[in-house]
Order: sequence, then C-alpha cells, then structure tokens
Amino acid sequence: MSQAWRTFLKNHARDLIALDFFTVPTATFRVLFVLVVLSHGRRRLRHFNITEHPTAEWTGRQLIEACGPEDSPRYLIRDRDQVYGERFSRQAKMLDIRETVIAPRSPWQNAYAERVIGSIRRECLDHVVVLGERHLRGILSTYVDYYNETRTHLSLAKDAPEPRSVQPPSQGRVMQVPRVGGLHHEYVRRAA
Repeated sequence: MSQAWRTFLKNHARDLIALDFFTVPTATFRVLFVLVVLSHGRRRLRHFNITEHPTAEWTGRQLIEACGPEDSPRYLIRDRDQVYGERFSRQAKMLDIRETVIAPRSPWQNAYAERVIGSIRRECLDHVVVLGERHLRGILSTYVDYYNETRTHLSLAKDAPEPRSVQPPSQGRVMQVPRVGGLHHEYVRRAA
C-alpha cells in the first residue's frame, strides 16, 4: 500500500464506504452471495443484503438503499467484480459518489471490507449451519446489530461503531446479556 493510498484513506475516512461480496454455503448445498457496505470512519456496517444471483441492477439498488440522497458518501471503494457493471456505476454517479476501483488481485486495497467479512465468518458463520436465505438474514441481522452496537474496535479506542456511554459502578451490578444467539455477550450495569 503506497503512502498516497494510506493518506487518501485517512483523509477521506468519514466520506468513504467500502463494498464487497462474500459467499455462504447452505445446508442444502446452495450458495448465497452476501453484499456488505461498510463506512470507513467508524467501521459501521451500513447495509447488507443476500441474493442467490447478484446482478448489476440488484447491486445498484443495494447502493441506493445503503446511501440515500441525504446520506451519500463522497467515495466508494470496490473490487473489479463484473457484477458491478455499468448500471451500478450510473447509480453511484446519480448519488454523486466517486468510485475507486482497486487494482486486480489486490484485496488489501479494500482491507476494511475484507476485515469485516473475516470477522463475520470467524465470529458468527463458522459456528452455525446456514439452512437458507431467511435463516442467514436473521443471523446476519443480529450480528450486524452486535457489531455496530457492542463489538469493540481497537481503532476506535475500544469503542463500538455506534458510540457507547460508560456506566459508572453506581448504576448497579454487571449483568451479562447474550447477543447473536449466545455466541457473544454484552455486559451492562443494572440496578439490583
């Protein structure tokens, strides 16, 4: 990664999103494609969706759902997958988003998206057998809530993408709250 690329990422983190696909096999041997959209600034998962057959039209609709006209970033990082296509590029241009396409076979240039996909796999999908699209949607919905509201990030000074308040000891005992079907836990203070 060149210094110019690092500088670009640092200077535009608040105005930058990353998109990427990953695949999930199901118990019935179908393969589902998951699109994730990540905001660079606070590492917040803005959007995800699932399909069996991604197309440029479908992917363009996902961009609109993730980035409404009032909440559009200035830049978008993506790979060279053919599924993006001309229709997707028109949607990005309509939202006034400038696409930055990474070099061929260079996933490290979209490192934040690759990292969140790895986290989804390691912390969630490696521990369940996905039965189908509806099941996967439910699993990922609970994981995205956990990821954005509870999961800490070193790059955010051990905070979550959606900032959390520190609870003083006077608010009660520490209680464990299961998240993502008990795969992870959140610890909160509650009065006895």
